[in-house]
Order: sequence, then structure tokens, then C-alpha cells
Amino acid sequence: MDEPRSEEQGPQVTVTRDEPGSRYVATVEGQVAGAVVYRTEGDRVILVHTEVDDAYGGQGIGGQLARAALDDLRRRGQRVDPQCPFIAEWIGRHPAYADLVG
Repeated sequence: MDEPRSEEQGPQVTVTRDEPGSRYVATVEGQVAGAVVYRTEGDRVILVHTEVDDAYGGQGIGGQLARAALDDLRRRGQRVDPQCPFIAEWIGRHPAYADLVG
């Protein structure tokens, strides 16, 4: 049985911010693989939902999405409210991002 791939072992993923769609989109070889949906309230960004297409499950796409979105929000100086359980758990496993929560 194959083990799930870590973020470092996963496919080449490109994450872009789709501001009009209020989401971060992950693509693999030009195909949408997943997204983090958000909404903005003042200076806070509420991370609402993360979804990865079943075809890309277990390949670290969700983790790469989380990292890219949080890195972008840090660069923008924004705080996050991780209402999405996946993002909240990811931050819990990566304490270097805990300072963004608030």
C-alpha cells in the first residue's frame, strides 16, 4: 500500500490568489486541483473552506494550499480566522503560522 505523500514529495503545484473569486487556487499541470475559500472582514481574512479534488487526494495539495495562502496573507500583513477545520489543524501542526491567528 502506498503511503500518502508529504508536501515535499507531492506534485508540482502552483497556487494563485483569485481575488474576484475570494479563493486561493492550486493547479497541477494546468488543472485545478483544489482551493481555499476565504472572505475578508476588515483587516482579517476568514479562511472558510478547503477542498482538494479526489484525483489529487493524499498528495499534499491541501498542505501546499494552506502554506501558500498563509504565506501570502503574512506578506499582506493580514490576520486570519481559520474557521476551516483543515486550515486550523494545519496551523496547529505548523506553529510558525500561529502568530497569524487573531
